[in-house]
Amino acid sequence: MLLGWAIMIGRLIHLQGAQRESLNTRVTRQSSFTERIPARPGEILDRNGHVLAMTVTCESLYVVPSEIDDVADFVWQLTRVLDVNSDELYERLVKNSEKQFVWVQRRLSEEQTQQIRQLNLPSRAWGFRREYLRQYPQGDIAAHVLGMRDIDNIGHGGLEQSLDDLICGIDGTRMMTRDARGVVVEVELDRSVTPEHGRTVISTLDILIQIKTERLLSELVERWKPVGACAIVMEPNTGEVLAMASQPTFNPNHPGEVPSNAWRNLAVSAVFEPGSTFKPFVVSWAIQQGAIRRDDVIPCFSGAYRMGKRILHDHHPYSKLSVEDVLVKSSNIGMARISEQLGLHELYRATAAFGFGARTGIELPGEVDGLVRPQADWDEYSLGSIPMGHELAVTPLQLITAHAALANRGSMVRPHLLVDSSSDQITPLPLSDVRTVEAAPGLESTLIDPEIAEWIVRHPMKAVVERGTGRNGQIDGLSIFGKTGTAQKSDPETGGYSDTKHVCSFICGAPAENPQVLVLIMVDEPTAEGLHYGGTVAAPTASKILEFALQRLPHVSSRMTVRPEHDLPARRL
Repeated sequence: MLLGWAIMIGRLIHLQGAQRESLNTRVTRQSSFTERIPARPGEILDRNGHVLAMTVTCESLYVVPSEIDDVADFVWQLTRVLDVNSDELYERLVKNSEKQFVWVQRRLSEEQTQQIRQLNLPSRAWGFRREYLRQYPQGDIAAHVLGMRDIDNIGHGGLEQSLDDLICGIDGTRMMTRDARGVVVEVELDRSVTPEHGRTVISTLDILIQIKTERLLSELVERWKPVGACAIVMEPNTGEVLAMASQPTFNPNHPGEVPSNAWRNLAVSAVFEPGSTFKPFVVSWAIQQGAIRRDDVIPCFSGAYRMGKRILHDHHPYSKLSVEDVLVKSSNIGMARISEQLGLHELYRATAAFGFGARTGIELPGEVDGLVRPQADWDEYSLGSIPMGHELAVTPLQLITAHAALANRGSMVRPHLLVDSSSDQITPLPLSDVRTVEAAPGLESTLIDPEIAEWIVRHPMKAVVERGTGRNGQIDGLSIFGKTGTAQKSDPETGGYSDTKHVCSFICGAPAENPQVLVLIMVDEPTAEGLHYGGTVAAPTASKILEFALQRLPHVSSRMTVRPEHDLPARRL
């Protein structure tokens, strides 16, 4: 008996001494647990407060496998309500029969929730947890700008990804104590942390302009059957993006149904040779540097001009053209002659000054630099190709941003999608992340003299629409300026340019006297029958978008004589 008492006392001393700390830790771990309190993601709104992305609460179903006596009956009852594979669910519950928590299905509808409550299930074997569900009321409208959130509240693509830290918020925690049966008996408020919900983001998008842009772009795709197409609507004075659309597109409410070719936002990731839309930058820079004058007459050699080892041709033979008509007629020979006066170094500086080869810095993931080779790789051939918009590759966003500088009286602004983003004028170079373009020293935010920029817009680019290649972009009662672009795509088989594959583009804006809106349409490789030019494929759609966008600006629409629009779907508002 004494030996027994001695052993018991020794054991008690051992438990209270050597094992006290480990036992206390085990008791705490078994009786206390931490529950994550998810933060509610903030909304994304358009510039007028319309909801583009929102968060709603819903129930998610979990089960406690260790409390289920008849797994087969339990699974059978659930599959009467839920669209789940009964065999897979049965195997998962049997495999985790000792666990206290297994998800069955998350983000249930209210109808499913009510039906499950009415089932004859063991009360301790299942339960609901309230979670947040991301919804996009406009469906596929602005999908590439918004992006999407997965089931774990992680942003993918668009503003959801680039502003994830701002939108998603910070999760909180709840400390609770439970008894030996697992029933919660206390919530430790002093050790709990309240979640910080995500912030609401106000974008620069105008939902009505976005809807109209998406609809017209879809009609263009249906008509011309291209590989892809995109459209951008921008205020040139502020850099605010009013609409941005890319085809093919997707519905972020149904991520499992997205085609593989629909994820890319072509507005920031497509790279193409700009063709003739590049010519106004070369002309404006040549005038700025004194290489030519606005009233000069350029010899065009009746449509054929030898430049080193190559012979340049125009679509129509011209003996002489004014500087204005070089742009209006889109003369390649005239541009080559201007380029010869400018020289390779200044041609390179012009390319760098307008931001080509560098990301714009817009608040979207996936933006690429484009491609501008170092000046050391340029040669006499480049002197004729670059002014025509060849031998370099740009993104649609870079192109419209550069044209915004001309429309903004020669000053560069950074494009942005957030209302509270800085719209101050910027110097596009040097940028720390530019790899393909060397910084041009001494450049200021005002790239082109205001008088020169105004002349380019009000005269040559306006005449392009009135009597040049952009006549299909005219709008009755309004002065439009623009420039068409038709670039041949490279042919990997021949190593040269394809005669059948083109990138067609059109940039336009209005009013020419005081530009308020710019629209760019880029159509990649149209395949339907017809003339594949920027003026035929892209211009009609761009002008319709421009017309509607101007009506959304009260200070402009009051002076317009164009017809009103009444065909927007009410369900989108």
